[in-house]
Amino acid sequence: MTEKKQATLFLAILPILFLIALLTANVLVFGSDAIGGANQIVLLLSAGVAGLVAWYLGYSYDEINTGIVKSISSAMPAIIILLTIGSLSGTWLLSGIVPAMIYYGIKILNPTIFLFAACVVSAIVSMATGSSWSTIATVGIALIGIGNALQIHEGVVAGAVISGAYFGDKMSPLSDTTNLAPAMAGTDLITHIKYMAFTTGPSIFITLVIFLIWGFTLDTGAAVADSSEVINAIESTFNLNPILFLVPVLVIVLIIKKVPAAPALLIGALLGGVFAVIFQPQIVNQVSGVNNDYLHSSFKAVMNAMAITIKITTGNVMIDELLIGKGMYGMLNTVWLIICAMIFGGVMEACGLLKRIADEIIKFAHSTGSLVASTAVTCLFFNVTASDQYMAIAVPGRMYADTYRKRGLKPEVLSRTLEDSGTVTSVLVPWNTCGATQAGVLGIATVAYAPYCFFCIISPFMTIAFAYLNIKIRRLDNEGENTTS
Repeated sequence: MTEKKQATLFLAILPILFLIALLTANVLVFGSDAIGGANQIVLLLSAGVAGLVAWYLGYSYDEINTGIVKSISSAMPAIIILLTIGSLSGTWLLSGIVPAMIYYGIKILNPTIFLFAACVVSAIVSMATGSSWSTIATVGIALIGIGNALQIHEGVVAGAVISGAYFGDKMSPLSDTTNLAPAMAGTDLITHIKYMAFTTGPSIFITLVIFLIWGFTLDTGAAVADSSEVINAIESTFNLNPILFLVPVLVIVLIIKKVPAAPALLIGALLGGVFAVIFQPQIVNQVSGVNNDYLHSSFKAVMNAMAITIKITTGNVMIDELLIGKGMYGMLNTVWLIICAMIFGGVMEACGLLKRIADEIIKFAHSTGSLVASTAVTCLFFNVTASDQYMAIAVPGRMYADTYRKRGLKPEVLSRTLEDSGTVTSVLVPWNTCGATQAGVLGIATVAYAPYCFFCIISPFMTIAFAYLNIKIRRLDNEGENTTS
């Protein structure tokens, strides 16, 4: 076996510098369309640069390829869920579930408090289900539709939905990341959640205040008039039976009962198709283009809704733009992006380049504040380079656990930092599995919603501020929480 060389810091960051340079060029040339293919190619080219570095260090092609396969394998559950969400969004549109959500949402929610309410509703559902992804794929899609009808910038609405969903995900004992973080740090789940509330509470409070104030600045006069047209168009096109809401309620119950997300969402997608056949025969015929055989029409319409793009026309241009389902086909570009990102992350991980950079960061962590800040930066670094929130929690968790213990810090300090930085920043990176997924599900580019995900932006700074100000920092040698760093 060839002896491996130790990577210099320059060699370790070279693929990342290459990635950043080409991604910047993509933004300048393609703008928000960069996710349509240009970013994928850049990730593959960057993986090639990382592969050359790995080869120089003495790694064989088989070793590099094994790292790539392992990295892609870790993303397969996310890819399966993403494709299932595509089918669910299609059948929920065909069945009238999403239009019904939009219809009643417009009638109930005052435009002034809509952003505030969207954040709160998303937080409640996500906390109950333990899944930000499922919340965004169900309630989130409907809230985006309501926001569009109220003429509120879709990026802002997405920011409110994602902020609430990721707050609920962080604080729910059912969440996988909320269980992963304490496991990596060496503490228990309940201690982790209680301790995390000290930083998460102020972060979501500030976020809600921002959205509440923002709502009072909106000009809702034209929106109210246009929303009336949307209500009339939906009412005249769909059979708005309250029974339709049984499907999303069932999906939420299944997830609360710890049914895995993929089968729970698939059940929701199939039931959406059944409800479409029962309650929306006119829509089924419109989508299928078959009028003389309802069995044939139903089969074709449901299959199309699950697989490819469908469009439902009402005669109202504004609402017609909302009634477009993309099916699994609409998620393929996002799947492409995730696979390319995991190839890059796999090469970087396999040859130790990510660890080399992270080890360098630790050297600058001399105080409690700088240690927490270094951990937060490392989590963000792994979200950008490894493109996966689980790696952004697991790898820094393993790396820093001993350092925190040697510094006399209790493990919940580390677990809180991992969640405050690793979980929430994943959705802000366009090529991360989370950022790519939410952009694909909502149909809104990551760069368009990221500036408005206030909770996700505030959380890392909040945990760093607590550490530097020595607020609620628990130590192994002192049960008090306000000892000096």
